[in-house]
Amino acid sequence: MKSEKHLVSTLDAPTSDCCGGAHAAHAPAPVAAGAVGRLFRIATMDCSAEESDIRRALEPIAGIRSLGFQLGARTLRIDAGEEAYAPALEAIRKAGFDPQPAQSAASQADGHEGHHHDHAHSHGSSFGGATRLVAALVLAAGAEALSFFAPDLLAWKIAGMAVAALAIALAGLDTYKKGMAALLRGKLNINALMSVAVTGAFLIGQWPEAAMVMALYAIAELIEARAVDRARNAIKGLLDMAPEQALMQGKGGAWAVTPVAAVPLHAVLRIRPGERVPLDGVVIQGSSAINQAPITGESIPVDKEIGDAVFAGTINETGEISIRVTAGASNTTLARIIHAVEQAQGSRAPTQRFVDRFAAVYTPAVFAIAVAVAVLMPLLAGLSWQDSLYKALVLLVIACPCALVISTPVTVVSGLSAAARRGILVKGGTYLEQARLLKAVALDKTGTITEGKPQLVDWRAWDEGGPANLTQLAAGMAARSDHPVSRAIAAGLKSEAADVQDFKVLPGRGTSGVAGGRLLVLGNHRLIHEMGLCGVELEAELAHHEQQGRTVTLLADESRVLALFAVADTIKQTSRQAIIDLKVLGVTPVMLTGDNAATARAIATQAGIEDARGDLLPEAKLEAIRDMQQRYGATGMAGDGINDAPALAQADIGFAMGGAGADTAMEAADVVIMNDNLERVAETVRLSQNTHAILWQNISLALGIKSIFLVLAVFGTATMWMAVFADMGASLLVVGNGLRLLRHRH
Repeated sequence: MKSEKHLVSTLDAPTSDCCGGAHAAHAPAPVAAGAVGRLFRIATMDCSAEESDIRRALEPIAGIRSLGFQLGARTLRIDAGEEAYAPALEAIRKAGFDPQPAQSAASQADGHEGHHHDHAHSHGSSFGGATRLVAALVLAAGAEALSFFAPDLLAWKIAGMAVAALAIALAGLDTYKKGMAALLRGKLNINALMSVAVTGAFLIGQWPEAAMVMALYAIAELIEARAVDRARNAIKGLLDMAPEQALMQGKGGAWAVTPVAAVPLHAVLRIRPGERVPLDGVVIQGSSAINQAPITGESIPVDKEIGDAVFAGTINETGEISIRVTAGASNTTLARIIHAVEQAQGSRAPTQRFVDRFAAVYTPAVFAIAVAVAVLMPLLAGLSWQDSLYKALVLLVIACPCALVISTPVTVVSGLSAAARRGILVKGGTYLEQARLLKAVALDKTGTITEGKPQLVDWRAWDEGGPANLTQLAAGMAARSDHPVSRAIAAGLKSEAADVQDFKVLPGRGTSGVAGGRLLVLGNHRLIHEMGLCGVELEAELAHHEQQGRTVTLLADESRVLALFAVADTIKQTSRQAIIDLKVLGVTPVMLTGDNAATARAIATQAGIEDARGDLLPEAKLEAIRDMQQRYGATGMAGDGINDAPALAQADIGFAMGGAGADTAMEAADVVIMNDNLERVAETVRLSQNTHAILWQNISLALGIKSIFLVLAVFGTATMWMAVFADMGASLLVVGNGLRLLRHRH
């Protein structure tokens, strides 16, 4: 399951291939910044088949970081090194397309204008295309009427053929251009197949049917492209939640309404009750309750006071606050969430790779059957050459694998968007699809099962001959660390912090530094034991606290223990239910913690976990994951700290608790839980089960319909009408079925 670890980290747009798959090279990054690169308009790119061709053409080009397709707007955003643009554009031209520079993509990065422009462009081009296709459909119906009702005279036949030809030109001119380009390159894509089928039908006298088939095909393609864009743009609706203007304090202290794109870092903004937060920032004045649903998926307001972080797009519900901006418009948490989902949507899930390989064989195989029917039926079955050729043309329409290939990316994209709306960032279709296979999940204790906000409940000086400024030394050491236990000690002592030099983190043990002219350590039981400073009396004192579920941290110099600090944490309200949910799904929860075994057992008992393993260093957690993989099978890992990163990387699927998690943990993980709610792990498994079920429903539906009409075409009375309805109807059915995931609820 980990063979494509971090495969999707830099691709910034989803795929939706009609005749192929997504291809890109990637490097790890949990959440990327806003969209950058160059924007190109490709007039003949309006279907997922063309997107697939372009992706394949660009696959060998080094230096391309991401590709962003918008079929409705017919635009492609390329993010690459300067040296890669020239060969990339040349490769696109060799594939039969003409990319023309559009507005600067980079200029859109600092605001929402590009987002709105793309949608306006998409709607405009779709409207014009729809009008043209409706006219083509009316003409095709007219050709059918002339064929059925008009007298059997040459003049009426010529008139009918002219009307049919005009309908084909209106609906299929682009299809013909792209089909001829594909045939010249020796490719059998859907445009080539439809061009040959419609032309052949027209030449054998089935011109009304040829016109209607081309019109219906073009209309179905337009509907399909809109549905695909809806799936890939579903998550972008969150971007509209961030206001485009902010009330900013100027240099003279005056307040003025300013576009968010023009707001610099560290600017001060005022947000009134009922308004949305325009940019990420830290509260510097006032307090309020903030609805953080766009970020975490939870609509329950969170109290915010001075020093607390707020996020763009969230809603200020109760009080007026002032914030200091910490991120520009292109780099807010909301923008990075959207971009991360777009990156993930660009990967190909295992089922999609299978379907792409199958489609690569299916289309030429059916084409070969069509040729065999055209050539052999007159010889073996006594059919006329015209009837045999007509059957072959019907088979060409059936040979289009649209419904089969488009079913997987739309389903995966919809699943990823549904997860993001719930505060779950899945870094690729691989992890979304394979989370259902998990048999066990290892859970870190602090910040994952517990609140990660421990409080100092007891402390005492251990050596009476210790320094007089003991609390200042401890506060100085604790204040330098971002570990929850250290923060609790610093907050609980409420003492002036001593200056600490040469500060170092000792992973899995604690910290060290020089203060007051002496080398100090602030660490756990393991560290003090390794230093040889534990005695019988100290061991008894530690055991007393540990049996109560407390975490004990000790301050020591090189020769003696100076003080001990007992910190207690409480489990999250959601942890017990999360453990129940995992067990119901058949997933075994196991606690892994660097804390002592007694504390681990106490917390595990409260949470309902039977298997708790304490005193684990990062490498020991890594070995524990390997042991679980051998014992249970596919194993997940949920954690939030730097010391969890190796285990997260080793696990088949790593879950980082994102709201309070370390960047290192978020980089190593495959799924980021934005609201730190452990219940989201089980929800990810359930969503994975739903996604997998819909994927195979779609594959069965597409193959079933194709198989039925393949048999009817060879041995029965299938017509081109039936074939195009079967192909396009199946495509729309599987797209609609995949879009159901957008309505996924807990």
